[in-house]
Amino acid sequence: MADDDDHKRTIQYGESAISYIKKNVLPAYPRSYELWYTYSAGYNQGLNRAINDTIKASGRVSTDEMLTLYGRFLSPTRLGDRLDEVGSKVSREVEELVDTLKLSADATSDYGSALEQAGEKIKSIEDAEKLQIYVTHLVKSTQNAVATNRKLESQLLESKKHIENLQSSLEAIRYESLTDELTTLNNRKHFENSLERVIEQSKESRRGFALLMTDIDHFKKFNDTFGHQTGDQVLRLVALSVKQNIKAQDIACRYGGEEFGIILPHSSLEEASEIGERIRNAVMSKELVKRSTGENLGRVTISVGIATFRSDDSGHSIVARADEALYAAKNAGRNLVKTELDLSAESQESVA
Repeated sequence: MADDDDHKRTIQYGESAISYIKKNVLPAYPRSYELWYTYSAGYNQGLNRAINDTIKASGRVSTDEMLTLYGRFLSPTRLGDRLDEVGSKVSREVEELVDTLKLSADATSDYGSALEQAGEKIKSIEDAEKLQIYVTHLVKSTQNAVATNRKLESQLLESKKHIENLQSSLEAIRYESLTDELTTLNNRKHFENSLERVIEQSKESRRGFALLMTDIDHFKKFNDTFGHQTGDQVLRLVALSVKQNIKAQDIACRYGGEEFGIILPHSSLEEASEIGERIRNAVMSKELVKRSTGENLGRVTISVGIATFRSDDSGHSIVARADEALYAAKNAGRNLVKTELDLSAESQESVA
C-alpha cells in the first residue's frame, strides 16, 4: 500500500512538472524536470516563492531564468560553493591576524631592546641637559609604542568581529543544509543521519528508541482545492503541533512532501503512542483559516505509524515498519495512531 501511494503521488508530481515545462515553453532538460517537480511537490519554499514572483512579474519563466533559479536553489554545488567562499575568507582573515600578531611581537621586541639600551646608556650620562633630552626621547618612544599597541588592538578586535561573522555564516550554511525551509523542522538528510546515529547508540547502550511516521490525510485533495499557499499553511500547522508535543531530545523532521518522521530516543512503544496521540489531537483541534479571505477551511487530520528499535534494525527496516503501521492507520479510516503491534494483532485476527 505504501509503495502504491508513493507511486500515485510522485507520478502526479511528475505529470505536473511536465505540464509546467510545456506551459512555459522550456527545453525538457533533466534540471528543468527537477526544478518543476520540486515546485509541484512544494519541498523548497524559497524556490516556490521565487518562481511565483517571476511568473507574477513576467507571466512565465524563461530558460535563462529557470537555469538561474536552478543554480540558486537546487544545484548540488551551491552549498559547497558557499562553504568554499566562506573558507577562503576565513583563511584570509587568519593570515591577516597572523601578520598583525607578528607586527605586534616585532614592535614589542624593538621597544624592549630600546628600553634595555636606554637603561645602560642613562648610567653613563652625567650632564643634566643631555639626560633630559634622552628621557624626552624615551617618553616619545613609549608614546609611539602605546599608539602602535592601540592600533594593533583595534585591528585584533576588527579581526575578531570578522571571524565571528564568518562563523555565523558557517552556522547558517549548516542550518540551511539540515533544515526544511517551509516548516523549520529538520530535513530528510538530517533525519537519515540522525536515524543512523541513534541506531548505533542504541546498539551500544542496548537502550531502544521509537520512530513515528506521520502523514497528513487527504493532503493532495486539500492542496488541489485550496492551492499551494494554503497547503503550505497546513504543513506549518502540523509542524508546529509536532514541535509543541515532543521533548528537547526528540528529533522531528520533514521526511518528504506531507510526511514527517520523529525519532524518540529512549522511548517505549507506550510512550511513543501517547506522543503520537497528543500530536494527532493537537492537529485536529486547530481550525484552519485561509489568510487571504478569512474563509474557515475546517480541520486537518493526520495518521500516525509507530515502530520501536530491534537489535537487527537498519534505518530502512525500522522506517518500513513505521510506514506499514502508518498505512494501516490510513486503511482503518485515517486520523488514527497505529503501532507495529497493531499489525501483528490484525494479522492474527485475519488468520483466525
